[in-house]
Amino acid sequence: MSISIPTLTRKLMTREGFLGIFTLSFGALGGLAVGIPIIGYIFVPLFKQPAERWQTVTFSNGPKSGKTITLSQIAVGDTVEASFEANGPVPWAGRTAVQAAWLRRTGQNSFIAYAVYCTHLGCPIHWLNEPKIFLCPCHGSVFNADGTVAGGPAPRPLFHYETRVVNGRVQIKTHPLPIYS
Repeated sequence: MSISIPTLTRKLMTREGFLGIFTLSFGALGGLAVGIPIIGYIFVPLFKQPAERWQTVTFSNGPKSGKTITLSQIAVGDTVEASFEANGPVPWAGRTAVQAAWLRRTGQNSFIAYAVYCTHLGCPIHWLNEPKIFLCPCHGSVFNADGTVAGGPAPRPLFHYETRVVNGRVQIKTHPLPIYS
């Protein structure tokens, strides 16, 4: 049993046929409107990844806020909060283009920089100078001065950035978030 073109056209041009075609078309457009950004979100980072780059760090707070960190400003063993421009910020990012890290001087010309986020759920951690620990206020994770887990629900040590000193200025090697190193 075959349906001829005029018969099919008559069935589609009924009220029910029109509403069916309209509903399917509207659903397809809605699916595209939702699906294309999701597909882009998943696949674009695989092809368009910002390159890692070295950023000069500055003090985040206090009287030296915004000033470049140099070797002479941090004693061996001290930890300070530093800030730097995020890797690949968009022109309209504003204040969100500025990221932070905990910068610890470990030797004459060596530093280590830790991400300011807890490895448990990403809450910002705080440095306590007297016991020399990092503390997460959200769920109580505690990290030693070297970034290792001392206690709490954190599953791994703090993420860290590679550092170097160029012309007396401290630099951090930034890379796209998240940091897994």
